[in-house]
Amino acid sequence: MSDPRQTQSIFTRGAVDLGALARSNAAAAQRSAQPTPASPSAHIVDVTEANFQNEVLQRSLTTPVVVDFYVAGSQPHQQFSPLLEKLAAESNGAWVLARADIEANPRLAQMFRIQGIPFVVAIVGGQPVDAFNQMLPEPHLRQWIDAVLKAAGVEVEQPEDPRLLAADDAMADGDLDAAEAAYRKILAETPNDAVAESGLAQVGLLRRTEGVDLGAVLAAAQAAPGDVAAQLLAADVEVLSGEAEKAYLRLVDLIRRTAGDDRETARKHLVSLFAVAGPDDPAVAKARRALASAIF
Repeated sequence: MSDPRQTQSIFTRGAVDLGALARSNAAAAQRSAQPTPASPSAHIVDVTEANFQNEVLQRSLTTPVVVDFYVAGSQPHQQFSPLLEKLAAESNGAWVLARADIEANPRLAQMFRIQGIPFVVAIVGGQPVDAFNQMLPEPHLRQWIDAVLKAAGVEVEQPEDPRLLAADDAMADGDLDAAEAAYRKILAETPNDAVAESGLAQVGLLRRTEGVDLGAVLAAAQAAPGDVAAQLLAADVEVLSGEAEKAYLRLVDLIRRTAGDDRETARKHLVSLFAVAGPDDPAVAKARRALASAIF
């Protein structure tokens, strides 16, 4: 979600009286109905003081509404609003983008105490739940929208990230350098991206096992149970062979039998193998409990 300090300054102390807006709706409609330009998507609507009650507040009772307050012709509107429109069109109705020109609708600007643009607010269940007032890069904007949808209890099937597809394709083609660079770029743009972290861990695993004889590696590890390097490589081979649980147990046992630098090396290696599978894998959760028991 957005910076909590910004959200607090917007939504506390009765800053947004949506009830007053609803009460003034009829009067605004009587003054004049402003022409509404055609929207580029069924999930994008232009709103005015007259239709804000129906198009935003009422609609938000069933579907989250993100309101983009803008000034026509301004640089933020020209640069940032198209990004919001793109994501709204991609959402397939999971949320609706409402666009409001604050110069044409000054009561809306007054209602939300807007001091500058861009100003974007999420309305859920007839109430504002979060807002931001800066131009966010696309990955951060996607995260913000995802958080809004999660808060609203909406489950959305996310479109595949083309950056991840390109990285996966590079790895599948055996171009590990390109795959590693692509995953690292994603993590620089979107820290803690679990899929990119898993991909990067897979690249490391493929590098470590490139050209090895799987059978010979396992035989060497069995012959030298105290050889830390041999056990680590054997665990890599087991993960690569689809026997991740066996690899986890091998390293947990190694951690129990070692101390100092050897133990820390084994622990770090095990964590790197957890990343290959991802945090939601049940085998990883089980192995993490075993790891905690071995350490403490």
